[in-house]
Amino acid sequence: MVERTKNRCLWCGSDKEYVAYHDTVWGVPEYCPKQLFSKLILDGQQAGLSWITILKKQNNYLSSFHYLDPERIHAIQGEARQTYIEAQMNNPGIIRNRLKINSIFKNADAYMALEKEGVCFSEWLWSTVQGEPVQNNWEQQTDVPAYTEASEALSKRLKKQGFTFVGPTIVYAFMQAVGMVNDHVTTCFRHQAVQQSK
Repeated sequence: MVERTKNRCLWCGSDKEYVAYHDTVWGVPEYCPKQLFSKLILDGQQAGLSWITILKKQNNYLSSFHYLDPERIHAIQGEARQTYIEAQMNNPGIIRNRLKINSIFKNADAYMALEKEGVCFSEWLWSTVQGEPVQNNWEQQTDVPAYTEASEALSKRLKKQGFTFVGPTIVYAFMQAVGMVNDHVTTCFRHQAVQQSK
């Protein structure tokens, strides 16, 4: 357990892994297209579950799906893809939900379709917030919304492109995680640090 010597967002609790994620990853602006894809995949796997469940399985997802590299996942086609999905349905290290596993492949296909059109996934996502992190100043956790107009708009764009498990709430969690919005509460020691990391 982690001793609460610093003020943090309440959602991370005291689990060491969760606190480390809050302190070093959550809210830090990410611009690498493949890292953004990886995070979007993991957030989609979270649907209906808590993020800590996926966080603790993150390494299993990376090792089971070619480090969530969209190009390598997309390359698995036809019968080979179906065989791969069936194998993952027996993988206790991930969430064994066929729709979620299938979405990893669908999302890789959608990513590669954008790339084929010459579209940079990072710029495409970040254009939702005009390329700059939105700096919020929530005083308490209950002030933070579950989704916003921006996440609804991005959700629609992602779905239109062929991405799945990208509803507005999941997309907003993704936007928070990759620093498209700074939703550390103002009393959290990371609020100002993240604000300066853009």
